[in-house]
Amino acid sequence: METADYLVAAIDAAARAGAAILEVYGTDFGVDIKADRSPLTRADLAAHAVIRDRLRATALPLLSEEGRDIPYDERRGWGRFWMVDPLDGTKEFVKRNGEFTVNIALIDDQRPVLGVIFVPVSGACYFAAEALGAYKVERVAAISAALDGWVEAPEAALERLLAVAHPLPLVGAAKRPFTVAASRSHVTDDLQRHLSALAADHPDMVRISAGSSLKFCLVAEGAADKYPRLGPTMEWDTAAGQAIVACAGGRVVTYEEGDPLRYNKPDLHNPWFIVRR
Repeated sequence: METADYLVAAIDAAARAGAAILEVYGTDFGVDIKADRSPLTRADLAAHAVIRDRLRATALPLLSEEGRDIPYDERRGWGRFWMVDPLDGTKEFVKRNGEFTVNIALIDDQRPVLGVIFVPVSGACYFAAEALGAYKVERVAAISAALDGWVEAPEAALERLLAVAHPLPLVGAAKRPFTVAASRSHVTDDLQRHLSALAADHPDMVRISAGSSLKFCLVAEGAADKYPRLGPTMEWDTAAGQAIVACAGGRVVTYEEGDPLRYNKPDLHNPWFIVRR
């Protein structure tokens, strides 16, 4: 398969997963607690099932937050595979603040080379691929129209998507004070100290709090200069965002060494990292 096939398949899967999430969002849903104390809802499971089924035709392995129990001995030989967070920001979903996303990335040799982030409540979609660049489509209706018949003609569908998309970063986005994106639900003492140091260097600094992978999107589109994450995350939390930021001209690097985040490690936890333009 070519880049167009993978990208439109991922966008289609993300948009359909977003629709499945919204079906639950408007109901009186229950919340379970997983072993790591994170919340789980019917929406997480429904989105996982949609993405798994829609991407099956690509014949690539899939590693998802809701299907994470694949031993390293099995996945260590995966050169190319899908990394998925079917509902990133379940805490925000439970709070009903709209700040949750669907994240799909294509990993090749431990690097995210393609990424899609879909925002179910707004209908916006961020997508990127190496050699193509990074883009944002504002409305789910535009996505649906562009993807009509994509299975038979993926390259034509991608051309239609690009025709209605805005390249990232957005024009004029940098005309503002130094801006930092920070987690809404995961604020650590280390992060507070880092933000205080940044504020000392940038007296006019503006801080934007946001949930899920939306912080990557803020940096990619040029609405924020930096997103520091000095706390725990998993690989599926960051893969799609890293691809989009990198294709928009930014970087996602480890806090200590300054190296790009790597994927499909024996331990799927990420180190602390910095996202920057």
